[in-house]
Amino acid sequence: MQQENCDISPMKEQLKQQLRHISAEIECSLDTLDNDENNCLLSRFDEIREAFKQVESIAASFYLQCYLSSFTSHYLDLSICIQHLSERRHGALIVIQRNDLLDMFMHSGIRLEATLTYSLLEAIFYPGNPLHDGALLIQSDRIISAANVLPVSNITVEKKMGTRHRAAIGLTERTDALVLVVSEETGQASFAYKGILHPINSLDPMI
Repeated sequence: MQQENCDISPMKEQLKQQLRHISAEIECSLDTLDNDENNCLLSRFDEIREAFKQVESIAASFYLQCYLSSFTSHYLDLSICIQHLSERRHGALIVIQRNDLLDMFMHSGIRLEATLTYSLLEAIFYPGNPLHDGALLIQSDRIISAANVLPVSNITVEKKMGTRHRAAIGLTERTDALVLVVSEETGQASFAYKGILHPINSLDPMI
């Protein structure tokens, strides 16, 4: 089995800085609580809550690179594609096969057998394209098929979660695949891994 391979990167330093900031804010809140009981901490809690959301998004982008680096050399193409789709609010569902075979979990796909490029990925998920509404399958550096149907998760999830997100969770509950999702309603990019959905930092490329 291939192992995750993660190099030191600016994103890792950004993650460490953000965690230090949160730690300092918490320490400051503790000091305030001990020494100034008349100072309301509620506004500071709001700031800390927002900082946690940001650090979760940065961490998701960082670990996404770790999870993919051993299974495709076209990580930058995926990063650019997701960034552009997110900005345009073009919905997408992209499956990256890792160690587990996925044939028994994916159905009705149309074979493409094409080299992975961000321009081709964006064209496939352009609204109105006959292939845009299903899941795309990537193996290593190739797009294998499009318009695939994935198993939907049976676990109770948020009611506002759409079919793409439920399908991403459903496949990753059953296999070690990693699934990228872009919401056409909000443009929010996420990835599913081991049955859990993580938001991706939409402000910076995933590199």
